[in-house]
Parts: sequence; C-alpha cells; structure tokens
Amino acid sequence: MREDIAPVSPANLVGEVAKLKIQGYRLVTLSCTEIDANCIDVLYHFDKDLGLKHLRLTAMKTEPVPSISPVYFAALLIENEIQDFFGLKFQGLVVDFQGMLYLEEEALKTPFCKFSFQTAGKTAAPPVAQAEPAETPAAQAAETPAAAAMSGEPAQDEANS
Repeated sequence: MREDIAPVSPANLVGEVAKLKIQGYRLVTLSCTEIDANCIDVLYHFDKDLGLKHLRLTAMKTEPVPSISPVYFAALLIENEIQDFFGLKFQGLVVDFQGMLYLEEEALKTPFCKFSFQTAGKTAAPPVAQAEPAETPAAQAAETPAAAAMSGEPAQDEANS
C-alpha cells in the first residue's frame, strides 16, 4: 500500500480536496490530534486504487478551519464529531450540530469528552458502572439441567452417574 502525506494550509484546503475528488479519490475519514494547548493537527485521509493520500492541516484551536463538507458531504459527520471532541470549529459546514452531535443536553459541553453531568444545579462526575455480582439470575439459570441440555453439555446429575 502506498502513502503520501502533504501539508496543506487552511486557505487552500478546500481547493486541494476538490482536486482529489476530481482525480477520483474517495474520502476515507479525518483524524485529529492535539499538538499542544493552542495547536491541533487534522489529517484528511483519501483512497484511490489502494493508494492512500493524506492532507495534514495544522491549525490554531481558536481559528475556525474550512469545512470540506461542501465537497464530500459525508465529512459533515466527522467534522461535527471533531467539534464535539476537540472544540475546533469548522466554517461552512453543510449541517452544523453546534457541538451537540453526540452530547445530551444534560452534559456540559467541553472538548475531549471531558464532560460531567449537571443535576439539580450541581455538577457531578459521570456515573461509574458497578460490576455485577457473580450470582446473577442468568448465572443461576445456567446451572440448571435444562440450561445444560440447551448448551449441549451433560447436566450435573448425568455427569455424576
């Protein structure tokens, strides 16, 4: 598999993406990573005939970057997801969920999914799932002869005789 990574500026991002579409590339996905407290990298991944091409956009978190959703409509979901998770804004999104693609109204909006739930005017950490006790009704049912017969294993009474 071949790979090609090219740096791109916000000013020429949409033009470069449009060229790739005309050349027959399909949008695979976008990935995003935080470089430091102020800077972020967005990688645009494209494929054509098993050859990968990537565009790397390095941007300031405080500056919106152009959306490629007018060129590749499906990018709107990934760009909205990046807005939710990283706080980076995309300018010109075909459909902008305003940071609410995944988050419920009860969740405080902050990047990186570092959110907490708001309850009765108080902020609380998300609930932690409790481990199930070993003796659940499902576990008890699995010990019955009928359950053993359904699983194809001999029942305890048959195994002991």
